[in-house]
Amino acid sequence: MTPRDRLLGLTVVLLWGLNFLALRVGVDHFPPFFFAALRFAVIAVPVLVFVPRPKVRMRWLLLYGTGFGILQFAFLFTAMRAGMPTGLASLVLQSSAPFTVLLGTLFLRERIRPVQVAGIAVAMTGMAVISWDRLEHASVLPVLLTLAAGLGWAFGNIGARRATLESPGLNTLHLTLWIAVVPPLPMFLLSAATEGPTTGLRALADSFSSTGWPALVALAYTAVLATVVGSGLWTYLMSRYPAGIVAPLTLLVPIIGIAAAWAFLDETPTPLSLVGGVIVIAGAFAATSGKRPVVAEDQAVEFDAAAGRRPGTPQLVEA
Repeated sequence: MTPRDRLLGLTVVLLWGLNFLALRVGVDHFPPFFFAALRFAVIAVPVLVFVPRPKVRMRWLLLYGTGFGILQFAFLFTAMRAGMPTGLASLVLQSSAPFTVLLGTLFLRERIRPVQVAGIAVAMTGMAVISWDRLEHASVLPVLLTLAAGLGWAFGNIGARRATLESPGLNTLHLTLWIAVVPPLPMFLLSAATEGPTTGLRALADSFSSTGWPALVALAYTAVLATVVGSGLWTYLMSRYPAGIVAPLTLLVPIIGIAAAWAFLDETPTPLSLVGGVIVIAGAFAATSGKRPVVAEDQAVEFDAAAGRRPGTPQLVEA
């Protein structure tokens, strides 16, 4: 990964790490399914009016939107509402990185170099150290729900990767914006069925009060900065590099998430958690130190047959 793209990746890490503060404020005010639907609805309405639909297969758009928008946030918000600590949520959600690498090898036939395997192993060791130190503060169910959210995110990553592989020159910002169209209706229906048809609307009305305005700020941050800017940059990186190169960057998100929860929510990390964070950083750096993707014409033909892509379109593979 080039220095410029690594800097873009670190920008995503910062935006997504701080996003957990916004998620905590939002989930504490709104019902979780309603908040997930609202987050994407405020983007989906102008997208449908002003942004042309990207020329990708509908299956990959739906996979991206369902994995990233529905499964990830339905499970994550439920876990946080059930008592998952903010910092720990930011950590466990990064299970999406190894899930994405595994799914990339299974469905995209992407190669993983030994240094990537070692880097991911080191980073996962750091996550295990932090988890061991902090799981005593959370019950088992919220942790399992957050792991399910990580798996949903990984499937979304695969949808984004397949869409960008099959559509060279794709406007990744348009793709990122259009995934916001997928979650709102299913999530609003799920909210009405499980949280009550008027519960979310009452919470939304309360957010315009003198005490509820932080929920609106949280909604704006998670919709604009975390989703449009952060996910837009993320999709751009996924279009340039194999999933095994990009996904480990998310292992850095809990470092920001835990530090932010420490600074603003009084979730004080222990020395063992800080040691684990250093290990995560070292492993993620090694896992993303691969070379830029290059064109492999012979493997492009194999991918054409599997994906139905026009023959001669180059495939991005790990050098």
